[in-house]
Amino acid sequence: MSTNYNIAVAGAGIGGLAAAAFLARAGHTVTVYDQFDAPAPVGSGLVMQPIGLMVLNALGVGDRALSLGNKIHDMIGIESTSGRKVLNVTYDKNQTRFGLAMHRASLFDCVHYAAVEAGANIISATPITATENRETGRVLFSNETDLGPFDLVIDGSGVDSPLSPMNPIPLSYGALWGVVDTPTEPSTTLAQCYRKASTMVGILPVGFLPNDSKHKTALFWSLPREGLNEWRNAPFSDWQKEAATLWPTFAPYADLLTDHADLTMAKYSHGTLRNPTDDRLAFIGDAAHRTSPQLGQGANMALLDAMALAQALEHKTVEMALADYAAIRRWHVRIYQIMSRVFTPFYQSDSTILPILRDHLLAPVSGMPIIRTILQKMVSGELTSLGQLANSDLNASR
Repeated sequence: MSTNYNIAVAGAGIGGLAAAAFLARAGHTVTVYDQFDAPAPVGSGLVMQPIGLMVLNALGVGDRALSLGNKIHDMIGIESTSGRKVLNVTYDKNQTRFGLAMHRASLFDCVHYAAVEAGANIISATPITATENRETGRVLFSNETDLGPFDLVIDGSGVDSPLSPMNPIPLSYGALWGVVDTPTEPSTTLAQCYRKASTMVGILPVGFLPNDSKHKTALFWSLPREGLNEWRNAPFSDWQKEAATLWPTFAPYADLLTDHADLTMAKYSHGTLRNPTDDRLAFIGDAAHRTSPQLGQGANMALLDAMALAQALEHKTVEMALADYAAIRRWHVRIYQIMSRVFTPFYQSDSTILPILRDHLLAPVSGMPIIRTILQKMVSGELTSLGQLANSDLNASR
């Protein structure tokens, strides 16, 4: 069976553009609708894990990503008072495996390029507000305009999706993010410093923005969800001094920031759709599942969703493909969502007990060979690699 479908993608985000690229390359007619005047990324730094790099390679933009990103070989967390390492995860002692830190604009550049090269049609300034299932197919609504019908609609419109039925639970902590020109020799380490679980500062070297030859570093500072106004009303220099005192390594980076506007607040939530599909409708990325960034899986999960959906649609009816897509992604998504719920309070919460357990129990245990291997697989996104990831045999999910 070989059928070419008429497919709409709501949202030109990372997952939506990746899905568009895979599906257009497979011969389907794909139209991407985005709310902005021109498709653009939202966000700061992130890490492409080995599993996400696999998807970028499948899209044909792996080398493009490598030219823009910054290889990450390990992740280190330091307790501010004692200076002890309480997080120490290495991808591969031989450095043959790695994460790739990127600015979201650079990752966007890669998947946008892949979608355009594959022949997807990208329409800007068309916010999708609703969808309706009719006998003729899925119809999208944009303001007063009906779009379609389509054989399949993919919701890749992210955390603010008007289509997703998810009811996420807001997390009490978010983070301030900013980007500066790297003031020192670029590192291959994602480094963080903690004071209890209520304060965290981090340095993530992210490589290059498109058409910019200056190496960039993303900075982040943990902040309670309701603490943004208080932070903005205090002198910016007070925050710079606090951050530099907490972690002197951060001082050269903090000095490159000039005022509050240099940092943007990101708020997080937990939520997972029990079934990421409906009749002729698929949810991917943050429209299907969202979590804190502690495990560094968000964009990687969206890419895996896109690849799994495209593979499921090969030589199948839309109904069969949606069932396969839901089955393939089910356990990988659920396991990582559970782990995020468990681990996040150790690093972002008001708890006084959890950071003590983190520093004096979890940190020593993480040095054991078997635990170290599990942590490597967890960070790489490969804990459920046996028959459940996007590159697994679809028949294994039946």
